[in-house]
Amino acid sequence: MAKPKYRRVIVKLSGEALSGPEKFGIHQPTIDRFAADLVAAHALGVGLGVVVGGGNVLRGAQISEDGLSRPTADAMGMLATVMNALVLEAAIERAGASARTMSALSMPQVCETYERQRALRHLEDDVIIVFAGGTGNPYFTTDTTAVLRAAEMGCDAVLKATDVDGVYTADPKRDATATRYEHLDHQEALDRRLKIMDATAFALAQENRMPIIVFSILEQEAIANVLLGKGHFTIVG
Repeated sequence: MAKPKYRRVIVKLSGEALSGPEKFGIHQPTIDRFAADLVAAHALGVGLGVVVGGGNVLRGAQISEDGLSRPTADAMGMLATVMNALVLEAAIERAGASARTMSALSMPQVCETYERQRALRHLEDDVIIVFAGGTGNPYFTTDTTAVLRAAEMGCDAVLKATDVDGVYTADPKRDATATRYEHLDHQEALDRRLKIMDATAFALAQENRMPIIVFSILEQEAIANVLLGKGHFTIVG
């Protein structure tokens, strides 16, 4: 069996990805497929954490434009990530691996509250952690959460799941001449203004020398393939 290139990673899944072919909500077959991919990756002996977004349920930044205060809107968005995390946790358990939702927002009747040392123990016990609740603070995205948790957990990389197989010179869905980068360093990505993550997340990744691997979650066993160095993806770092 090929040896994984990374010992421990954080996978960033957008909330929109969880809605599958639908425009809103949770598409269970899609979530089950993601869970199977995560379990296959975990079976390689890689420590896994997952950060989920909430955009399939609610986007705080958008509803704040309608008059709701940004802190309140962001709190609602963080609650949406908890709902997604619980669904993903259950799917991972059904697929055959142990999983635990840990939320930055304290709600002990629903899930475990995030605490760094406890999370590290879960990873050492081969539990897949689904990180929910964002950072627990308004104005920060789940992209930032992914990089933050990766740094806290001593991860080797952040795997950014998208609907394209890497970072391109232009939008490949609109520009047939767009070409995919194999590798970029953080400064190159900043200088070329490539939209990989939001500015705060990217600055944190650069400061911590955290590689960001951009890949398509739409491909079968995409996560395991990235860990084994197979398929198409872009490494930023």
